[in-house]
Amino acid sequence: MRTVLFRACLCLLAATALWAQPSVSAEAPELDYLFFKEKVQPIFLAKRSGHARCVACHTHRSPQLVELEPGAETWDNDQSRKNFEMWKQFVVPGKPLESKMLLHPLAESGGGDPFHAGGKHWATTADPEWQTLASWVRGRRLGGLAMESTSGVERVLQSNAAGDNIHVIDPATNQVVGLIEGIEAPHGLAISPDGKRVYVSNEARETLDVVDVKTFEVFKRIPLSGRPNNVAVANDGSKIYIGIREEPGAVDVVSAESLTKVESISVDGPVHNVYMTPDGAHVVAGSIESKTISVIDFARDFVVWSMQLEAGVRPMAFFAAGDGTTRRILTQLSDFHGFVEIDYATRQIVNRIEFPAPEGKEKETHTLQGSPAHGLAVSPDQQVVWSTSKYYGAVYAYRPPGRCRSNGEDPEERCDWEMLGMVEVGRHPDWLALTPDGKFLYVALAGDDETAVVDTESMKVVDRIPVGNVPKRNAAGVLATR
Repeated sequence: MRTVLFRACLCLLAATALWAQPSVSAEAPELDYLFFKEKVQPIFLAKRSGHARCVACHTHRSPQLVELEPGAETWDNDQSRKNFEMWKQFVVPGKPLESKMLLHPLAESGGGDPFHAGGKHWATTADPEWQTLASWVRGRRLGGLAMESTSGVERVLQSNAAGDNIHVIDPATNQVVGLIEGIEAPHGLAISPDGKRVYVSNEARETLDVVDVKTFEVFKRIPLSGRPNNVAVANDGSKIYIGIREEPGAVDVVSAESLTKVESISVDGPVHNVYMTPDGAHVVAGSIESKTISVIDFARDFVVWSMQLEAGVRPMAFFAAGDGTTRRILTQLSDFHGFVEIDYATRQIVNRIEFPAPEGKEKETHTLQGSPAHGLAVSPDQQVVWSTSKYYGAVYAYRPPGRCRSNGEDPEERCDWEMLGMVEVGRHPDWLALTPDGKFLYVALAGDDETAVVDTESMKVVDRIPVGNVPKRNAAGVLATR
């Protein structure tokens, strides 16, 4: 019996020595969990002609893989974490050619080890699977949540509703510096708070597509419960909320950590737009069909209150109180040329702002139905509200009531909205995005296949950027560079 145990210990020591790695230097790159989960794990499951799959052996051998659940095609997030923690011990970060995980299954003629009990899976290091593993070892990331952002660049993203791409614009030059391709009929888009990912709702596939900002590649498509519209990301980046534009109405919730749909919240009516409140406490969804605003508690993911308006709910924006909580909702409505102001606490409409017709300018007849004002943006200092006007191919600027002003005659105070100006921009303006400093407004011109750039101080169009087919939703923010 002692002899058997002694031999077993020798075998275990031999296996450990075979996979042992040199110590990792302080300068070595951090291994990305998400790249491992989405790109490396499928290699363990791949069937190669004449070979058993890696998973067939390594669920019982070192380095071990978690055994798949009956009927499962891959591992869940907790299981993937365990696999990651195990397998990262058998690579040298930054050095694929010193990593046993890559050398053991590589043919000896290609630079690999003399023997692998599971056979030789790759003839040379040029094999695509080997290259994928090497990319992971070198530190390739897919928007890894554990990485600290050390730098970033401002970008404006312009989706093209009748196309299959999204244009990436540098606001410093107003040049297109990149394309996110392969997303047919993109609808909503949002940049994660850390700038490492872009989330895009894909109407054609009914998925949430996740984009790596380093390569502009879609690396994950997450199935949703129906046709998606707009998208909102939690302030802490932990969850993504997607409006589902199908009866009976829902907001799908995706975990940013596992990149899976974890919840589908029932609401009143198909959802067109969805937003986070300024304090991150609530998710606000609007339905055109049911004319309803539904407010969802972020912590518990269920509807806490709702209100019905007189017309379909279109784009929204928000004002925060001094303590950061939500004070007002601004929303555009179907067939209304303006927007309404709603008190968040009392759920009452307190102002109705209707845009005046410009002198001598006729309405564009093809925009007389639907949503003549479709696109809202509030300046970072909350001093100016911008809105599109499809009627007149323009954007309007309004100053909200601040401290109520006395009219000098009547002691009753007045709290009126003040129109600051109107800027003609082009045909069918459909969405707005402000740069983080509020100096420039980007206007999607669905009728011109352009994005117009408005200087918010001079209130003039300073540039026009050709983009794709029928540009609509856009977003501005900082994309991480490292």
